[in-house]
Amino acid sequence: MPLSSGSLSTRWLRTFRPVASPRLRLVCFPHAGGTASFFRAWHQHLPADWEVSAVRYPGREERIAEPDSTSMAELAGQLADALTPSMTPRTVFFGHSMGASVAHEVAALLAERGATGPAALLVSGRAAPHRLRRLTTGDLTDEELQAKVSQLGGPGAELLLDPELRDLVLPPIRADYRLLEAYVDGAKAPAVDVPVIAYFGENDPGPTPDDVRAWTELTTAGFEVRGFTGDHFYLVPNEAELLRDIRERLTALG
Repeated sequence: MPLSSGSLSTRWLRTFRPVASPRLRLVCFPHAGGTASFFRAWHQHLPADWEVSAVRYPGREERIAEPDSTSMAELAGQLADALTPSMTPRTVFFGHSMGASVAHEVAALLAERGATGPAALLVSGRAAPHRLRRLTTGDLTDEELQAKVSQLGGPGAELLLDPELRDLVLPPIRADYRLLEAYVDGAKAPAVDVPVIAYFGENDPGPTPDDVRAWTELTTAGFEVRGFTGDHFYLVPNEAELLRDIRERLTALG
């Protein structure tokens, strides 16, 4: 059944191919330092009646003048507020890296409030909350943080080589890393009563495959996992294959 609400395009969300009555809406949560534009081509691999929206974190792109979020609780709370009016039973969350944690926290918060939550939670390149490890980036110089981020690769990593662009790109990355460091020791959301599908790069220098598989302990409604050839940003070269897998799995969910 198509969704009754209109297309999402707000301060917190960017919609890439508006659909009047989408049959399914995929809301994507970017990685640390990431932007909504990371998901700009995803709709090209999905059915025409599916809509893709991506979260706009403060402190970057159109919101570059706004202060970065300082805690996971703050960010998740603001996103839950922003999403609640347009949530439907046919909305699905996808989060990569930091975005996986944000999506999980928002899903759990919506459930706690008694609001409509996502039909499924898709997490990517992220250890389960109880398997997270400290990042130890708080005291790094800009050059050291740049080197650490560059090791992960991914789109936009070359921007760090330009001193002027680095001054724009590095602050939100540092802010997100500080948020994540605090999150490791902070309170975390409980298991959610929605299916969880986990994806990972088989050569990711961050979370191990077992760290990602541990998401099975964060759902009471079914768990599936799939690895892809590649590193932390495996989803860039494997974009078409990943979205084909997502399409097939979500269609199977009904």
